Amino acid sequence: MRRSRFTEAPIMGVLREQGAGGATAEVWRWHAISEQTFYRWKAKYSGMSVSDTQKLKALEDENRRLKKLLAESMLDVAALKDLLGKN
Repeated sequence: MRRSRFTEAPIMGVLREQGAGGATAEVWRWHAISEQTFYRWKAKYSGMSVSDTQKLKALEDENRRLKKLLAESMLDVAALKDLLGKN
């Protein structure tokens, strides 16, 4: 997956800049982001502090890791069932 060039702190800075009265189109151009990216950030991070966004990212990473472990264990179970069914 492609890494973003922005971390939580700069994203929050962009949202604060627009919230402080900056023209939205100027904020997009100044930070070289698309309109879609801005509104995605706004939907995801509005009303959060930097520490909240870091916690959210940690939880998303943990969730991703747990889903991967579950998928691997389900594959192992399916392989064992196939092996036992053939005997």
